[in-house]
Amino acid sequence: MTDPTRTEENAVAVIPGAEPQTPAGGQAPLDPPKAAKGKHWIEHWEPENEQFWESTGKKIARRNLWFSVFAEHIGFSIWTLWSVIVLFMGKDYGFSAADKFLLVSTPTLIGGLMRLPYTFAVAKFGGRNWTVVSAVLLLIPTTLAAIVLHPGTSLGTFLLVAALGGVGGGNFASSMTNINAFYPEKHKGWALGLNAGGGNLGVAAIQLVGLLVIGTAGATVPRLVLFVYLPLIVVASVCAYFFMDNLATMKGDTKAMREVVRDPHTWVMSFLYVGTFGSFIGYSFAFGLVLQNQFGRTPLQAAAVTFLGPLLGSFSRPTGGWLADRIGGGKITFFTFIGMAVATVVLILASTSKSLVLFTVAFVVLFVLTGIGNGSTYKMIPAIFRAKAKVAIANGAEEGAELLRARRLSGALIGLAGAIGAEGGLFINLAFRQSFADAHSGVPAFVGFLVFYGLCFAVTWAVYLRKPAEQPTSERGLALAGAEV
Repeated sequence: MTDPTRTEENAVAVIPGAEPQTPAGGQAPLDPPKAAKGKHWIEHWEPENEQFWESTGKKIARRNLWFSVFAEHIGFSIWTLWSVIVLFMGKDYGFSAADKFLLVSTPTLIGGLMRLPYTFAVAKFGGRNWTVVSAVLLLIPTTLAAIVLHPGTSLGTFLLVAALGGVGGGNFASSMTNINAFYPEKHKGWALGLNAGGGNLGVAAIQLVGLLVIGTAGATVPRLVLFVYLPLIVVASVCAYFFMDNLATMKGDTKAMREVVRDPHTWVMSFLYVGTFGSFIGYSFAFGLVLQNQFGRTPLQAAAVTFLGPLLGSFSRPTGGWLADRIGGGKITFFTFIGMAVATVVLILASTSKSLVLFTVAFVVLFVLTGIGNGSTYKMIPAIFRAKAKVAIANGAEEGAELLRARRLSGALIGLAGAIGAEGGLFINLAFRQSFADAHSGVPAFVGFLVFYGLCFAVTWAVYLRKPAEQPTSERGLALAGAEV
C-alpha cells in the first residue's frame, strides 16, 4: 500500500477506500490528510477518529514511532555516556569518588534543563525536523569527549564536555511530545511507554558497549566506546530525515505551558515523576560507582552488572504503560512506590551486612520498578486531561475543541514533568556524593530515598486513589473516580 503522505506531487493524502465521514461520537466530517509545506509535512491529523486511525493514521504513527525510538535511544546513550567513562578513570586520572559523582551529575542537570526548550522545538520546527537536528547535535559532545579523554585533562574540562552531553537528555522530551500527538488516547500508554522504554534502553546499550570494550580491550581505551557511537548518530539522523514526518497541526503553544503550570496536577505529576524517572536515570549514572566504592568492584566487575538495571528498567516501562491502560495509572503508580520503598529497605540491609548478591538483586528490582512507574505516570498525564475534557463536554462544551485542548495540555505537561523528573537524577547523584564523602557508604543516601518514596506513595493515594467527597459529575470526582486515571 502506498504511504498516503508520500504522493508524487506532495499534495493530498487520501484515506484508501473511504471518503471522509463523521466518526462515532459526532465529530465534524474529516478532510483527507494533506501534505503541507513539503513532502514530510502532514496538515490534517485526528487520531481519535477511529476510521481515520485504522485506515491511515496507525501506519504513519508507527513509522514515526520506530524512528523516534531509534534517535531517542542514541540520545540516551550519549546522555549517560559518562556513567561508562568514569569506569575507565583509574588512579592515573587523579579523581576521587566525590569527583566522579560530580562528573556524572553534570549531564543529568543539563539534560533536565534542555527538556523544556526541546518540548517547544517540536511545535516550532516539526517533529521530524527537530529529531534530525537533535540527533546531529549529539556529534558535538561525542567528538569532544574523544579529544579530551586522557589522563592529565582537568576536572573542569571534563565537566564542561559532560555538560554538553546533556543535549542527549533533551531528546526524550521532544520525542515524547511528538509521539503523544500522533497517537489516540486509548493507545497512548502503550505508545509512550514503548517510545520512552526504547529510549531508556540506550542507557543499558552504552553500558553493554562499555563492558565489551573493558572485557576485550581493557580499561585503558575508552575512546572505542565513542567510535562505536559516532556512526550510529549519523545513521539516526539520516533515518529521521528520510522516514519521519512533521504534524502541521502542532503549533507553537506557549499558552498551553502557561496554562498547565497553573494546574495543581502539573506539580503533583512532576513530583511523582521525580520519584520514578529521577530514580531510573540517577541510579543509571550511579550504579557502577556505588559498586566500585561500596563493594570494591573492579571496572570490569562493575560493568558486568550495571547494565542489567537500566536494561530491565527500560523493558518494564512499556509494561507500566500497558498495565496503566488496563488497571489505571494511579493504582500502578501507588503500588510501584510501595515496592520501591521495600527494595530500598533491602538495599540498606544489604549495605550494612555487606552482602553484594543481595544488594545487586535489590538494585535491579528497584530499576524494574522505576521502569513500571515511568510508564504508569506518563499514562496518567493524558488521562487526567482527557477526564477533564469529558466533564467540559458533559457540561455542553464542543467535543473536538476540548479533546484538542486535552492533547495540548498533555503535551505541555509531558515536557515539563520530563524536565523536572530528570533533575531527580541530579539529586540522587549529589546525595550519593555527600553520603560517600561523609560516611564512606551509600546508606545515608538510601535512607533519604526511602523517606522520599514514602512521600510519593502517600501523595499518589491522597490525590488519585482516595475516594473523592464530590459527586462524580464534578471535575475532581470524574478525574479521580474514572478508572483511566
